[in-house]
Amino acid sequence: MYADYNEKLAKLVVQYAVKVEPGDTVYIKAPTVASSLVKYVYLEVIQAGGYITFVDLSFNGQDELFFKYASENQIKYVNPLKLELIKTVKKYINLYASFNTRDLTSVPPEKKVMIAEANKEINKIFLERAGSKDLMWNISPYPCDAFAQEANMGPLEYKKFAYNALNLHQPDPVQFWKDFETKQQKVVDILDKGATMQIIGEDTDLTLGIKGRIWENCSGHENLPDGEVFTAPIEDAVNGTIRFTYPGIMAGQEIEDIRLTFKEGKVVEFDAAKGKELLEKMVTTVPNADVLGELAVGTNYGIQRFTKNMLFDEKMGGTVHLALGSGYPETGSKNESSIHWDILKDMKVPGSKILLDGDVIYKEGKWLI
Repeated sequence: MYADYNEKLAKLVVQYAVKVEPGDTVYIKAPTVASSLVKYVYLEVIQAGGYITFVDLSFNGQDELFFKYASENQIKYVNPLKLELIKTVKKYINLYASFNTRDLTSVPPEKKVMIAEANKEINKIFLERAGSKDLMWNISPYPCDAFAQEANMGPLEYKKFAYNALNLHQPDPVQFWKDFETKQQKVVDILDKGATMQIIGEDTDLTLGIKGRIWENCSGHENLPDGEVFTAPIEDAVNGTIRFTYPGIMAGQEIEDIRLTFKEGKVVEFDAAKGKELLEKMVTTVPNADVLGELAVGTNYGIQRFTKNMLFDEKMGGTVHLALGSGYPETGSKNESSIHWDILKDMKVPGSKILLDGDVIYKEGKWLI
């Protein structure tokens, strides 16, 4: 069952998401557990006339070995070849999978911060080129056993879940996502006119300035599965408190029941029921990680359960998510940081709503516009 997953997803990624054209240089990144999907993507790129500059395959336990035995200098080392690739490659395809989603749980927080800082320049160049559309990129999932275990599903159940979330069950998945993009643009056009957005929900009353910021219509290009609209709030115009009802996951470690209070754009108070030490490291030691880089609303109602995989979870219909750290330049964000950390909140809870310039536009998980 779902034996055509790799073939359908490869066509969707290459033909629609990044639109590989003859002569495009292409970088493919994946762990070896996803090698069967890599083969299909590789073939699609070749058939599209692309030049594959590098296939970056990581092996089981690679990151665990690195953090256990690497010196501080090795952790801070910036690979010049990877830097050059990010500066020049035209299409970047990341096939997302894992052998073990918890392999970095015991890594000291300071090492995670260290490597994030080391990759700051690469991340900045990536965001700038992506924002100007000089670089087209996509991240798509391979339904591996590790993801199924995290989601408390069997392998076949999880594959079905991913298949449907990606809308591979549609007669023409490419046409589905094209139509989705057209419909969602109507919401984006309204949001683009707003000056302030207020999120009200469980232990939450947060106001964000958005005047002049650009909302993005996420419909299957950078992420698959997709389904969200997002922007970057004005850096010094976020005030109030939010409680995130789903765990925040950073480098394999869960931080539960996160509560943040903002004043003039910065986190001034924070708390968590579990993982507070890592949360503190992020918001107090990583430059600009105490400022929001993203405000988003999930719109994929084919995803209705939390799986501890943000590629799926942040798209869940009836949720909002905020990202601490760097924002996307194409939205107007000016915040630069070595991290971009998405954290999710359920908005289907009774009484939850979103206001745009004082008018209710979203209530208990559904748009009213």
